[in-house]
Amino acid sequence: MNHVLDNPAWNALISGNKHLAYGNGPVRYFDRGVSPFAALEENSEKNFRLLHEMFPHSVLLFVTPVKIEFPSQWNVLQHIHGLQMMCDASAVHDEVTTPLVPLMDDHIPQMLDLTKLTNPGPFFDRTIDFGHYKGIFEGDKLVAMAGQRLHAANYAEVSAVCTHPEHTGKGHARQLLLSQIHRIKAASEIPFLHVRYDNHRAIKVYQGLGFIPRRDVHFYVLKKV
Repeated sequence: MNHVLDNPAWNALISGNKHLAYGNGPVRYFDRGVSPFAALEENSEKNFRLLHEMFPHSVLLFVTPVKIEFPSQWNVLQHIHGLQMMCDASAVHDEVTTPLVPLMDDHIPQMLDLTKLTNPGPFFDRTIDFGHYKGIFEGDKLVAMAGQRLHAANYAEVSAVCTHPEHTGKGHARQLLLSQIHRIKAASEIPFLHVRYDNHRAIKVYQGLGFIPRRDVHFYVLKKV
């Protein structure tokens, strides 16, 4: 694995998300309230044994660029085939025209409700600590949002892009994505994201905003034996 994004969770945990990281040596992970991601510097049997010893919870999320077999002390509960996409932000010139609200701790209950309804990926009571979350409201109701997750070196992941089912088709996701792209570009960084391999509707939206497929990725939900 040579590119930073070939091991995005590890490289985020030792760089842009270092302030949220636990572990040491070749093992890093987030607090469960923030994210279930754990990562290894190298996917060796020895390191998986160390992860088993060090990780304080029973279930974790692991990302790898290729399918792998796990040592016997881990059970695979779920495998998700994903696509990693990178954005050429220099080609994105559309402006944000919808009022967006920075999301704060007071908004967490609504953020949890929205992500539970739409399932954009793991989202917990402190996932907001990744930062840069913005939302769209109808009155006092949060109907769409997006933010940042893994921050690996100069690559920033756009994540938790979701819209309430009663408010789809209004361009909310596009507006939120544009906001994230412009923010990341202004920081002289590169936007990227992950999407399910078969989520063709979302992939089409992302491609319309300058995201291009970089490579397949594989997400595994693992449980300690």
